Formats: sequence, structure tokens, C-alpha cells
Amino acid sequence: MSVRMLLDHTLAICMLVLVPHAAFAQEEMGSDAAPPDAKAMIASALSAAPDAITGTATVTDLDGNVLREGTNGFTCLPDDPEIPGYAPICLDAGWQAFIVAWMNQEDPPVPAEPAFIYALQGGWPASNVDPYANGPTEDNEWLGTTDPHIAVLVPDASMLEGVSADPNNGGPWIMWGDTPYAHLMIPAARKH
Repeated sequence: MSVRMLLDHTLAICMLVLVPHAAFAQEEMGSDAAPPDAKAMIASALSAAPDAITGTATVTDLDGNVLREGTNGFTCLPDDPEIPGYAPICLDAGWQAFIVAWMNQEDPPVPAEPAFIYALQGGWPASNVDPYANGPTEDNEWLGTTDPHIAVLVPDASMLEGVSADPNNGGPWIMWGDTPYAHLMIPAARKH
């Protein structure tokens, strides 16, 4: 699966998340009325972030149908078994807008405050330096599937000064640093 296909899939999901949905919303997580596949998707989506985030987050399926309404501004999406490495994520509105801009190869909006995406089950394969790389090359620092992490957008790029761009430094690093899509990657523990 190419990064382009992953990006197209992610854009479709984000566009659906940004539009209000009334599909088959669940008032309460784990409701007995939820179909078995919805329960599995909810469980997958909730594995992406700490309970403090997922407890009141909206959960959607990969088509953007709301499985559970939330109140904290985060949206959690399940993994996609059809795309190797496509792990569940929870993201806020700042990241949703960023991903839409990235997918359209437009300059991303500057968030008014830090924005967060949680990927505590890891992430999909990507280049550390080229946001549009479709696979490994000699110079694109291909990461393969990333380890569990939290990605942070900051309102002022100067906040990233002095942070390593090396994903193997044992701590946080800047991904896509020389592009408008620069963001902080913070290694995290896998949520079990």
C-alpha cells in the first residue's frame, strides 16, 4: 500500500469527521444496542489515546459514521485491517485541519494553541523528511511503521527550535522539519 493511498484514505476520513454526522450515534460507549462490529471499532479507536482523552471523545468508523458522540473536541478512529500499518488515532480539530491542508498540499493553518494527535498503537509507514514520499529512498529517512507516539502542532514554529530531527535520538523529534508540515513527535508507551 502506497503512502498516497494511505493519505487519500486519511483525507476521506478527516473530511467525513469534519462534517456533522448523525449516522448511528451511540449515547454511551459499549451500549448493548451497538452492533458487534461497531463495538470492535469503538474498542480499536479508544486504544489510540489515554482514557482521559477517550472517555469523552467522539468515535467514528472509517466512513465517518459517528459510533459515539463526544464532548471534548477529540475524534477517535479505529484501525483499518485492510491497510497494513494503519493504526487507530485520536485527533483534535487542529490536527483535522492540518491533515486536510496536507492532503491538498496547501499551507496548513497555524493552530491558535497546541494541537494533538494520539497514536498509542503506533502509526503508518512514512518518511521523516518528505511528507509525500511513497516509499523508502536513500535520503528520505523512511521510518517504516512508527512506534506509539503523540504528535504535536505548535502555534509558533520557534517553539520547535533546538529539538532534534533524529527519530532515533531516544526522545522527541521534529518530523517534516524543513516543510510547512513540521511537527513534534513524542515517543509514548503503547496503550494496552
